[in-house]
Amino acid sequence: MKPSLRAYFWRFVMRKMLKERHLTLAQNRVSEAQMAAFFRLPKRLRLEKIVLAGLAAAWIRPDDADPHKILLYLHGGGYVAGSIDSHLMLCAPLAQTLKVNLLLPEYRLAPENPFPAALEDALAVYRWLLAQGHRPENILLAGDSAGGGLAVAVTLALREAGDPLPAALLCLSPWCDLTHQGQSHVTQAKSDAVLTTALLKEWAACYTEESNLSNPLVSPVYADFHGFPPLLIQVGSEEILLDDARALAEKARAAGVRVELDIWDGMWHVWHILADLLPESGQAFRQIARFIQTV
Repeated sequence: MKPSLRAYFWRFVMRKMLKERHLTLAQNRVSEAQMAAFFRLPKRLRLEKIVLAGLAAAWIRPDDADPHKILLYLHGGGYVAGSIDSHLMLCAPLAQTLKVNLLLPEYRLAPENPFPAALEDALAVYRWLLAQGHRPENILLAGDSAGGGLAVAVTLALREAGDPLPAALLCLSPWCDLTHQGQSHVTQAKSDAVLTTALLKEWAACYTEESNLSNPLVSPVYADFHGFPPLLIQVGSEEILLDDARALAEKARAAGVRVELDIWDGMWHVWHILADLLPESGQAFRQIARFIQTV
């Protein structure tokens, strides 16, 4: 399916706003905060900001949410940026479409708090949900970009610790190879409207030392996926992280995991963030809903 006319427009805008401006880390954080200021929570949704496990977090609660199902969402931002405010525009319509209560925590960011801080925080939030009486088969674990890779790393750590695993994983444009070995870093370098490999390498260096980049808890493409829950991966055909998604799907399938890999023609990195501004975002959310119904 060809991209919509809106997709062509927004791809141009995203390139001008993000890729061609060459933002510093500080500018990136400020830009996210400025974009978040324009978002207004839709009707029939409630936002509850809380503190859990020492972390700021937010519940996004649709009026018609299934009271038992929880979506734990780990935001993207290259491990160096991202927040509740930066991801409300994505998470609010996602929660509304899925009819689930969505929990969005703010894990610690690098370079102030390098690996394993983000992993430790995400694990603490998941275990907090279990301690509150939520059953693991009712918990979905999701994330975009770095948050997608972190969701996989959390599941790896849970499995190794003998903890119960979530019902399913949802990865949107996941960054899961911080060694950047995928050929799409070359083949999609010009077409990617958001990211550059140089920028990702800068963020990776903030997150952990070079000798640790192939650690499966940093780059999950190097993991063994035996015993994993079902996995849905959505990625754009124009992304330099396209091969991250492909490698993740290939490794998981080889371990017998049920995997759905959906490559969206003409889409860029985490196009979902535009939500109601882009028809492909709603289509992606509805596809996620159909996947969840099967697990």
